[in-house]
Amino acid sequence: MSQPMVAIVGRPNVGKSTLFNRIVGKRISIVEDTPGVTRDRIIADGEWNRHVFSLVDTGGIEPDTDNAMMAYMREQAQLAISMADVVVMMTDGKTGVTVDDHMVADLLRRSKKPVILCVNKVDNPQREDMIYEFYELGLECVMPVSATLGLGIGDLLDEITQRLPEPQQAEEKEHRLAIAVVGKPNAGKSSLTNAILGQYRTIVSDVPGTTRDAIDTDFTRDGQEYTIIDTAGMRRKRSVEEGSVERFAVIRAIAAVKRSDVTLIVIDGAAGLTEQDVKVAALAHEEGKACVLVINKWDLVEKDTYTMDVFRKAIYTDLAFMSYVPMVFISAKTGLRVNRIFDLITHVYGQSVMRISTGMLNEVLNEAIAAVEPPSDKGRRLKILYGTQVAIQPPTFVLFVNEPSLMHFSYQRYLENYFRKTFGFEGTPIRFIIRKRDDK
Repeated sequence: MSQPMVAIVGRPNVGKSTLFNRIVGKRISIVEDTPGVTRDRIIADGEWNRHVFSLVDTGGIEPDTDNAMMAYMREQAQLAISMADVVVMMTDGKTGVTVDDHMVADLLRRSKKPVILCVNKVDNPQREDMIYEFYELGLECVMPVSATLGLGIGDLLDEITQRLPEPQQAEEKEHRLAIAVVGKPNAGKSSLTNAILGQYRTIVSDVPGTTRDAIDTDFTRDGQEYTIIDTAGMRRKRSVEEGSVERFAVIRAIAAVKRSDVTLIVIDGAAGLTEQDVKVAALAHEEGKACVLVINKWDLVEKDTYTMDVFRKAIYTDLAFMSYVPMVFISAKTGLRVNRIFDLITHVYGQSVMRISTGMLNEVLNEAIAAVEPPSDKGRRLKILYGTQVAIQPPTFVLFVNEPSLMHFSYQRYLENYFRKTFGFEGTPIRFIIRKRDDK
């Protein structure tokens, strides 16, 4: 069964992300003294006194605004409120009650959800008189805290867990596949995520850099459970200022690739492959992730009979190190071929967890050696004695040889290609570990 959900809401820059990080125990949300830094909902698990719940950090609510981005953030926060079992409204104890606080409180009262009013930045326990004016917002439970210093967090969590629904017995679940959606800014990652989910889940804008956090969303399709991670676009290093919010977002995008089972590399088909696309793809390759190349915005490309083949050939030429990765041409905007992505996700994941028996592996290894003789150097020839698979994700093989220094990279590439021709391994890197016969 799904976990109960707690949403943290409030006007911008009152400390919502700091409280979120304090509760979940790690720096997941981006924290910056700039209103509007948290633009999308961020979800992580929290736990208190054996109560486990999903905590949602939202962008700031500005009820009356003509700013398009703030309007997007307001809609996302309202969606989080509608999904939540308990809502924590945050305010700034140093600033005092504002007009926006009144409007947010009114929105929450109309939601009919249990609401806890959290007055942040009460850094001195002796100054709890700071919270009295907040009772005028009409919310019964008012809690003073300092999210930065950690004061009052335990009492707040007690109030939250008292209002959570009774926990239900969790059912055994199959492995939940984690899918990271990566690419350069404005390639259409959030549009693709929304198209896959079939709902308006992340902010979509023509402005590059709209998504700054890596955003997890769980969903089920055909009985298989997935977590899709919409990441911030990874720009060239010289485009990202040291210490900037965007720099931290890029770090989180890299972390999203590391924890994924399958990485969707989104490329803007209208713009073509760029140097940054190659670097993003190389990251997934180096991390050993099963991948799918998703060529988005294909509806914007002027096409003839040969356009797709020409584009595919050009991509594989520039991404020669990832020629094993399948490619799909889609339009997230129109839905063109989006459903085919799931078949490819299932396929490449299955390839990444494939295990080859030692007997079969050595039979194929001997065939490869018989077809092309191993290299020699100064009269000494490489002898491959036997091999065994030691890991999956990616499939990893140890080859025991007479002298590791004799294994030339070109022959190792030959063996990789021979393994792919025989076993498949489509969409996943494969690794070789070369060891001397006497090594344990």
